[in-house]
Amino acid sequence: MKNQASIVGVGATPYYFRGTSAPQTVFELIDHAVLAAVADAGLKLSDIDGLAFFAGGFDPSMIMQQIGLDNLTFSHCVSGYGSGMAGMLDLAAMGVDSGRAKNIVCIGASQNVGKRYGQALGMLGLTPDGVFHAIAGLGGPGQAMALMVRRHMHRYGTRREAFGEIVMASRIAASTREGAIRRKPITLDDYMASPMLADPLCRLDFCLETDGALAFVVSSDERAADMPHPPVHITGAAHVGVRDWGRAFFWLNQSEDTFTTAGAGAVAKRLYELTGVGPQDIDVAMIYDHFSPMVLMQLEDYGFCGAGEGGPFVESGAIRLDGSLPINPHGGHLSEGYIVGMTHVREAVEQMRGTATNQIKGAKRALVTGGPAPVLMSGAILSNER
Repeated sequence: MKNQASIVGVGATPYYFRGTSAPQTVFELIDHAVLAAVADAGLKLSDIDGLAFFAGGFDPSMIMQQIGLDNLTFSHCVSGYGSGMAGMLDLAAMGVDSGRAKNIVCIGASQNVGKRYGQALGMLGLTPDGVFHAIAGLGGPGQAMALMVRRHMHRYGTRREAFGEIVMASRIAASTREGAIRRKPITLDDYMASPMLADPLCRLDFCLETDGALAFVVSSDERAADMPHPPVHITGAAHVGVRDWGRAFFWLNQSEDTFTTAGAGAVAKRLYELTGVGPQDIDVAMIYDHFSPMVLMQLEDYGFCGAGEGGPFVESGAIRLDGSLPINPHGGHLSEGYIVGMTHVREAVEQMRGTATNQIKGAKRALVTGGPAPVLMSGAILSNER
């Protein structure tokens, strides 16, 4: 990467509790987000010549027709479901750096109408590689993740109190965030009283299922100089596939050393090598929190603490807004809303612009992680200075 690409525009719809965005279609939600992002960048639709997506399911031709884009010279998608989310920024940066497009819009959206992310495994066909989940009664990602979490607890002595701290911290952050779905702070007693869904994961360990769309305009630093907002530089982005992690919770044949991680170690290593940045240089982190224990395990993978040390690190208060490493100051997927990682990018941009609701004083670098999900896994570092 030439490190000359920046996020210059942000747009988002409101966040809707699952299924309540109807009768809008997902393409209508995308339209609203893209138009807002283009306006935020001070551009016209005729200035947009590139699109970038992750996880598939988006139709560039429909988006072009509905919004009125005239000409695209770049349109690409990365794989990996939520794990590829930060890799979308890598695509956009490459497109801009290589001159294949001038202004690329990154798009992510979700709509839980007629289907739910929380039931994803139960919707799989009974294929030879997927039949185990049906036999074992693993109907959703949370049930499969619970096996990994229990193993981490067994191996390292990790306590449910650590998961409760992650949830409580997210609620404190979301309490001041207008538009967040879960804003009421909770106590550890509230957490422990939450119904158990997949031991050791209770209901509050599961993220929200949210409808909505977000979009980000990526352009060159040179063009960004003439735009309304200070550029948020894409210092680096990486997406990496490691066979031992494979299809993550869709495939449970990992070694124990892999099974007790969030699968992000190789991503962290490559991201730090690409940027020359280390965990000690990160001021605020947007950690993919579709399940609360995955925050703890990613903190270990990204080097903020050692393997097995995530529980004590979290319980120390380090991830709160006034802690040594503030995590998800917007409330994250657990409390603000879950649109497959896109809300994390929005918060990172706002933190780097200095306009966040819960602004971290002096923050210069933000880490954004893709979710522990099938490879390719991804991560990105954004900065407000070169």
